[in-house]
Amino acid sequence: MKIFKEIPIEKPNTPILESIDFPSDIRSFSLVELENLADEIREFLLYSVGQSGGHLGGGLGVIELTIILHYVFNTPFDNLIWDVGHQAYPHKILTGRKSQMQSIRKKGGLAPFPTRNESEYDAFGVGHSSTSISAMLGMAIASKESSPEKKHIAVIGDGAMTAGMAFEALSHTGSLKPNVLIILNDNDMSISENVGGLSNYFSRIWASKTYKGIKKSGASFLKPLPQAYHLARKVETQMKAMVAPGTIFEELGLNYIGPIDGHNLKELKDVISNLKEFEGPQFLHVITKKGAGLDPAEADRIGFHAIGKIQSIKNKKSKQKKYQDVFGDWVVDMANKDEKLIAITPAMREGSGLVKFSEKFPDRYYDVAIAEQHAVTFAAGIATENKKPVVAIYSTFLQRAYDQLIHDVAVQNLDVTFALDRSGLVGEDGPTHSGNYDIAYLRCIPNMVICTPSDENETRKLLSTAYLHNGPASVRYPRGTGPNSNIDKDLKPLKIGAANVINEESSEIIILNFGTLLNLANEISRELKATLVDMRFVKPLDKKLLNKLLKKAKVFISIEDGSVMGGAGSAVQEFVSKENLNVRSILFGIPDKFIEHASREEMLVEAGLDLENIKSKLSKLL
Repeated sequence: MKIFKEIPIEKPNTPILESIDFPSDIRSFSLVELENLADEIREFLLYSVGQSGGHLGGGLGVIELTIILHYVFNTPFDNLIWDVGHQAYPHKILTGRKSQMQSIRKKGGLAPFPTRNESEYDAFGVGHSSTSISAMLGMAIASKESSPEKKHIAVIGDGAMTAGMAFEALSHTGSLKPNVLIILNDNDMSISENVGGLSNYFSRIWASKTYKGIKKSGASFLKPLPQAYHLARKVETQMKAMVAPGTIFEELGLNYIGPIDGHNLKELKDVISNLKEFEGPQFLHVITKKGAGLDPAEADRIGFHAIGKIQSIKNKKSKQKKYQDVFGDWVVDMANKDEKLIAITPAMREGSGLVKFSEKFPDRYYDVAIAEQHAVTFAAGIATENKKPVVAIYSTFLQRAYDQLIHDVAVQNLDVTFALDRSGLVGEDGPTHSGNYDIAYLRCIPNMVICTPSDENETRKLLSTAYLHNGPASVRYPRGTGPNSNIDKDLKPLKIGAANVINEESSEIIILNFGTLLNLANEISRELKATLVDMRFVKPLDKKLLNKLLKKAKVFISIEDGSVMGGAGSAVQEFVSKENLNVRSILFGIPDKFIEHASREEMLVEAGLDLENIKSKLSKLL
């Protein structure tokens, strides 16, 4: 493997890669040619991501594995499913998209993750973790009769394996016994203590056709002799358990092989070629290095998980606080004041701003891994014992724990605070990661308080408000930075449901702002000489204020960075109907469609949530 000290800023010379358009082009390659190809892909990946920004570390770690999978299997006829898809850039490079790599995550460019409408090589659309095995199993069962020769391969990371969905799928796979291959890409060394010569030796044996044949014939010979058969099985299991961590997978009904070196092309080729011919579900444990081949990335796997453009990296970082930093400061300050506070995150310590908290309060910090359902019910259990859990979670990931939110938290009216990061349109990660729906899916849940702060200071105030409220409450805030408002350091709560009148002008037009588009709402308000209210809360609404304003108004305009259907504006419409108020409504929010990856600003334009679009629509309606 060629090792790089830094990300190249000039396009590399990659003659082998340039000669390749699709995976079929590499299937006649020698091992030496494959090794040279791996070096060229690594250098090209470094360069292209350096130019465009995007996910880097995961892709660097699976280059060799990606090459061998496309070398051994007949893709796209055979189904190759990547879990999450952070690691799928080498896959895109090999499947006809290398010339487009610098467009990745940009409006109109390549998607950040595998997606079915982009390429026939993307067998299943992904973005959230732990879906690959379930999807693979569904494909295998559906094609069993029509295409029995079709192969199905799922590649899942060790982080994604912590989710319950993955183990549900494993159990079902072991029960149905389809001819599938599950590859555990273990890049965190979480279950890799047994990597070494003896382990690799046995792995090669267990993945050999000779061993498989002996095992099959031996079983046939010994089955009439129950005692001997069970003794042989016991010896085999115990020998495997001594040198490999795969016993749990064997018990689920999968043939476990590994661990093997995920950067050794020959070993990958030999083992995967043999497993391709085996019957039944195969489970291959592969050890890789996240960021492999780039020294800084190997040393800082979190920092190089995803990067911006190389020019941006070299520029001095802005000192302006991101919303996650506002939360991070608040949770430390509140924990200093209240020893009952316990912080929980499903594998997003850095992204959610919990690094400082985890260091200062290690006994009150819990990273539950990629297990959103568990995180929510875990928090509910904590709340029953007179503690005050704060769940820091991305809006899009809370969707995965909706039943737990209702059944375990809201029904029991438990005191759990949800800090919903990445709410609204998040930008380049696209529709799988946008937090558009939290207002709509939370609003219908009894006992739930929903806070929509308009800037950094309001975020801190409403976090305190939600936390000090006795019951379930959520505070939603977007990715990135805000308007750079001054932040009060106090931890005083606001009155639940109390809106803030920003300016009071025309009584005929009322603008209701929900969330961080307040500056936009302000501009519209000035143009129309309208009264502007920062609502702060979607649930409960400030009914007293709304009654006062809307009784006199001819029209109200709501602005929110969330789904229009079932959103904050809809809540006001329901209030108007209930109170029998004679007032028109114009709702601005995210329409009933998925907004594809682009910058946040471009996504807002696509959603009609920019100044020009709003002015244009209002000119026709007012």
